[in-house]
Amino acid sequence: MRHIERHRTQRIGWLRAAVLGANDGIVSTASLVVGVAAAGAGSRSILVAGVAGLVAGAMSMAAGEYVSVSSQADTQDADLAKERRELAADPEHEHQELAAIYVQRGLEPALAADVAKQLMRHDAIGAHARDELGISEMLTARPVQAAFASASTFAVGAALPLLIVVLFPVSALVWAVSGGSLLFLAILGSLSARAGGASTAMAATRVTFWGALAMAITAGVGALFGVAA
Repeated sequence: MRHIERHRTQRIGWLRAAVLGANDGIVSTASLVVGVAAAGAGSRSILVAGVAGLVAGAMSMAAGEYVSVSSQADTQDADLAKERRELAADPEHEHQELAAIYVQRGLEPALAADVAKQLMRHDAIGAHARDELGISEMLTARPVQAAFASASTFAVGAALPLLIVVLFPVSALVWAVSGGSLLFLAILGSLSARAGGASTAMAATRVTFWGALAMAITAGVGALFGVAA
């Protein structure tokens, strides 16, 4: 029978990258805009700084995710290559190793040995990858997917504070961007928690707290530079 049940764990790869990208897009761009506005810059300068932050941040997120997830993929590939060599060199030892894992999970030794034998006959490297190395299809590293998810969601997140810059006058930007961005962060936290099956209140509180802290510090620095100028 085909297994069609889906679990939230299957979303971990893209959900982590997407939430990280959107969160960074909102926080970094809003903080940048608030800092520049607090320094007394004009609306055009604020908008240019925000757009530059959007482009640079999206590219940085894409590159960072691709490099980090590629490193994870390289490690997984190296472990699988090592496991293939061990299976070819000493299959009996690998069978015993797999059976021992099943015994630790609660199976009787005879049953564990039989299960390990049948699984290895069906797909030896798959069984060892899953049960010995902890590598499964849903948790396999996908660098391109992670890079695209991070870059695109960063751009969407960064566009939200920029929209406020366009709609509000310079005199109100610090408070408008701060308040609007905190609202966006709360919504993002709630949506990501709902997608992952976690507490929406806890997630919303977490992202809004750190977002508020980042914008407050940046606004303070911008105000100091504005006074110094």
